[in-house]
Amino acid sequence: MATNRKDIPEHFYSLDEYFAIEHAGDARYEYWDGEIICMSGGSKEHGRIGSNVHFQLRLGVASGPCQAFTSDVAIKTPTLPPYRYPDASVACGELTFVNIRGVDALTNPVLIVEILSPSSAERDREEKFTAYQAIPSFVEYLLIAQDSVHMTHYSRQLDGTWLREDVTGLDAIVRIKAINCALALRDIYENVEFGPS
Repeated sequence: MATNRKDIPEHFYSLDEYFAIEHAGDARYEYWDGEIICMSGGSKEHGRIGSNVHFQLRLGVASGPCQAFTSDVAIKTPTLPPYRYPDASVACGELTFVNIRGVDALTNPVLIVEILSPSSAERDREEKFTAYQAIPSFVEYLLIAQDSVHMTHYSRQLDGTWLREDVTGLDAIVRIKAINCALALRDIYENVEFGPS
C-alpha cells in the first residue's frame, strides 16, 4: 500500500541542528523556520550567470570604495535568522561582519543579487526580499532569470518604497546607482545556453 506523503511528518530542525549540518561539510545551507535547504550546486546556467555577475560587479567596483562578493558570503537577515546566501552581493565603505556560530555574515550590503531557479524563485521574490529590506544599507536588488534573458531590478526610493524595473534582451543595460555601475545583459548571459521553450 502506497503511503501518502501528507501522512509523513516533516522533521522540524532546531537552529542547533542546522549549525551542526552547516559546519559538517563544504555545502552551504539556509535555515527556513525549521526547514533546511541546500544552497550548493545548481544548473550549469545558474553557475555561468553567477560567475558572470560576480566578474562584472568586480570590474564595476574595481576603482571605487565597494567590494563584490560571491555566494560564499552570508548576509545577516535580522528578521529571518540567522543569515542567507545570495548569489552575489556588494558592500561599500567599511565592511562590517558579525560572526554567527562560526559563520562571518556581512551586515551592510548595498546590492544583493539572486539568480532565480524553479525551487527558489518564489522565496527570492517574496520572503527573501522582505527579509533583505530590513537591512538598513540595502538599496538595490537584482533578480536574474536563468531560463530567458530577463532581469528585475528593484531600487529603494527616498520614501522607503521600492521601484521595480524589468529589462529583457541582450542589448539592455541595468544601471546600479548605489555602486555607480552598469550591467549589460549581454555580459551577464555570456555563454549561457537556453533549452527549447
